[in-house]
This record gives sequence, C-alpha cells and structure tokens, in this order.
Amino acid sequence: MSYIESLRVFVRVLELGSITSGGRDLRLTPAVASKRLKELEKHLGVRLFNRTTRSITPTEAGHVFYDEAKTVLTALENAEARVASFSQVPRGAIRVTAPLGVGRRIVAPLVPAFSDAYPETEVRMRLSDRKVDMLADGLDVAFFIGDPGDSNMKLRKIADCDRVLCAAPGYLACRGTPKTPDDLLQGGHNCLLLRYPRSPEYFWTLQTPTGPQKLEVRGRYDADDGDVLTDWALAGHGIVNKPRFDVQEHLASGRLVEVLAETPPLPTIFGCLFPHKKLQDPKIRLFVDHIARQGKARFAVSAET
Repeated sequence: MSYIESLRVFVRVLELGSITSGGRDLRLTPAVASKRLKELEKHLGVRLFNRTTRSITPTEAGHVFYDEAKTVLTALENAEARVASFSQVPRGAIRVTAPLGVGRRIVAPLVPAFSDAYPETEVRMRLSDRKVDMLADGLDVAFFIGDPGDSNMKLRKIADCDRVLCAAPGYLACRGTPKTPDDLLQGGHNCLLLRYPRSPEYFWTLQTPTGPQKLEVRGRYDADDGDVLTDWALAGHGIVNKPRFDVQEHLASGRLVEVLAETPPLPTIFGCLFPHKKLQDPKIRLFVDHIARQGKARFAVSAET
C-alpha cells in the first residue's frame, strides 16, 4: 500500500502545485509527503519534479507519469467502491465541498451524527464560495445553493431555498427603505455583492407581478465570502441578497430587516453534485442520503420561522 500512497501524494502535489498543499490534502506533513515523492522517484529511476526554493514543477517524465498514475488510482477507487457494496461497514474518506454559509450552517452540523453512525468513515470538508472543479480537486460530493450550471455530474435536489433582501435598521433609517425594485437602482443604495471570477451574482433577479426583473445593482464594495456580506449588512453598510436560512437568526432578532418582501429575489435550490460512479460506493450514497434527509428538515424549519 505504500506505493499506492506514494502515487496519491504524487498526483495531489502535481495538481495542487506544492508539497505542502498536496500533503495537507492527504493529512500528511510536508516532510512525509516529500519523503514519499523521493521514494517514488528512486523506485522509478527518474526525476518527477524540478524543485527550487520557491516552486515545484513537473518534469516531462512527471507529466507522462501523472496521466497513467491518475488512471491507476481511478481504477482502484472504482474497484474499491464496487467491493464496498459487499461490506456491511462503510469505510474510507469522503471529500466534501460546500459554500461557506450552507457548509457552516447546514452540512457541517450534520457530519458528527453521520460519523458516529459510521465510525470507519472520514469526512473531509472544504468550504468556499468559489466554484470548484470536482475532478481536479479530487472531491466526492459538492453541495451548492443556486444553479450548478452545466455539469456531467449526477445532480440531486435536496430542498427549495427562498432568498431575501435585507438590511440593518440603522442603514434603512439613514438611506430610506426601498419601496420598489427600481429604488435599488435610483435611490443611492449600496448593494452588497458576492463577486469572484465567473461569479453568477453580478445582478439580482426579483419576482414582480409582471414576471422576473433583472437588476444590475451596484455597490461600493463586494467580497467572495458570503459571510463577509452578512457582517457588512449587520454593521449597517448596505442591502444584502441572501438565502433565508442564512440570515433567519438575524431577521428573527431584528438585527436585519427584510425589504421588498412583495418582490423578493427568485428562489433557488439546495442540492449536491457527485460523479455517477460514486453511487456504487455505499459511504457516498449513505452520506448524501443523510445530508439530504436532515438538511431538508432544516430548510423546512427555516421556512416556517
């Protein structure tokens, strides 16, 4: 198994661009990851990486070996998944990603119960509001809020997700409460936007009596972290467009106030993506079922409050 582990280290180091990142992804120290690479190079009799004090780049042999090593590891994972269906005890790592808000408030709280039920599994979460490449990042399940876009992955819808526009009472007292969607464009309001490369939220779409209305709203600052937007809204710096579950506590306490309730943002969905082949792996299937069942219940509670 040490040779297989060395292959895993090699693949992740090449994909992530550093020994530290590759080792961390596999829960190894940089020293151990580096040792594994050196053992692999010694075994193969070629250098797989060119190393400097600041960078590590694959050699021509490294590029060639990567394609074949990736094929071997994929075949091994598929074989293990098929054999796992004969076992009554799911085991192994589950690599999960989710946006920050839904990851912290919906997915992460449900992980301990799953781990307690299946103690031979490991859940490794990566939270980010940026889009991820599941295959390149070696992920098993990607939860999302909104439109996942075109994908070759298996999609499972878990729950409908209402969105809400809201702001702090102090902000509304200073800037005024918008009465119509056009007030967001003409009333001098500061709209807090989630922005990152290829971000889908450069505009807001609201439900109106005449149909969806797309608004190219503007703001004086933006962020690639949804929780930063919530913090800015709580501090009175602008109007934010958020999933209702994400700000329900602040709405209930009065720290945030819903605006334009008659023309709210279009609702979206909470769901997950995973490669079709992962359905063969019982730990993936059980984990997705667990989050779907418990997560849907949490969204139902949020909608009622």
